[in-house]
Amino acid sequence: MFLQISSITRVTFVEAVRQPIFVVLLLIGTLLMVLNPSMSAYSMEPGAGDNRMLVDLGLGTVFLVGVFLAAFTATGVVNQEMESKTALTVVSKPVPRPVFIVGKFIGVGAAISIAAYLLMLVFLLTLRHRVLQNASDDIDWPVILFGVGAVLLALAIAGAGNYLYGKVFTSTFIYALLITLTLGFGLVTLINKDWAFQSPATDFAADDGRMAQVAVGGVLMLQGLLILTAVAVAFSTRFSQVVTLIICIGVVMPVGMMSGALSQLVNNALGIAADTRIDTAIQAIIAADLPLARKAAYIVAKLVYIVAPNFQYHWPADAIGQGNSLTHDAEGKLSLGYIGLVFAYSWAYIAAVLGLAVVLFQKREVS
Repeated sequence: MFLQISSITRVTFVEAVRQPIFVVLLLIGTLLMVLNPSMSAYSMEPGAGDNRMLVDLGLGTVFLVGVFLAAFTATGVVNQEMESKTALTVVSKPVPRPVFIVGKFIGVGAAISIAAYLLMLVFLLTLRHRVLQNASDDIDWPVILFGVGAVLLALAIAGAGNYLYGKVFTSTFIYALLITLTLGFGLVTLINKDWAFQSPATDFAADDGRMAQVAVGGVLMLQGLLILTAVAVAFSTRFSQVVTLIICIGVVMPVGMMSGALSQLVNNALGIAADTRIDTAIQAIIAADLPLARKAAYIVAKLVYIVAPNFQYHWPADAIGQGNSLTHDAEGKLSLGYIGLVFAYSWAYIAAVLGLAVVLFQKREVS
């Protein structure tokens, strides 16, 4: 079984990074990330406010591009298998359908993880550069030279590989960028803006460890993107690519961002404590002296909170902007409880969605 999963995973991953939309969205995200420091300079609170806005814009860019990447990549890979009848060739062999689904998810998830990693490297480079408050502020030339140089070198390698050896440009570019951008970021952490050597931990510890907190926040956001990837794989087993994209981008993502807020809104309206169990909260709604329509709306909000993914767990920008640590408790002691909670929630939800995907695909006619 492990060999079957690894084979499907490898093929799916290669197909995912070869899709032109994968590279296009990654380059669009990189361009937006480069523009974020300039746009952040127009906040109403120069200085600390500008850099807080940079964090919000950067994390938002990573998450939004990741959402589109997860939706397009997952639906493209799975639907392509259905339309080309390749899935029939696979499942007609002694390959269980659950293995096919799990392999597809891991392959697409690996591609999404690499894309998120590359975008986070670009984002961390912009954080190191900071927002230029005045025209007299010095440009962080190590960030510019090593960051831009890494992208240009990867493009050159991919172009040369395609022209000289017939390599696929898109996948070669991703593999090359993975190496060059990692090396470029490593060099930036070793050299300060005055071209003097420094400890690699210097940038991560600056500004109360903001860069380190952003890196941890990126890991939390990746869990949310993997949830969306699982949802896209599940719906792709039954629906067309267009319908699946509409469901993922137009329904699951916005509802997941609002589900926690809707539940809290109901709690505030009825004076229900935040840590109240869902069944107890629903009983309180039923017992409340409210019009029937409002009771129904409140119950629906609670049911949506149960069923929909709560992406607020994966959105660290508010905590980082308020100076709260994701890795330390109120007393300043190292605490990974919140990270562990998000990981447990994310992978439990992914397991449930993949289980649904197996059920949907079990009786899907692929011939």
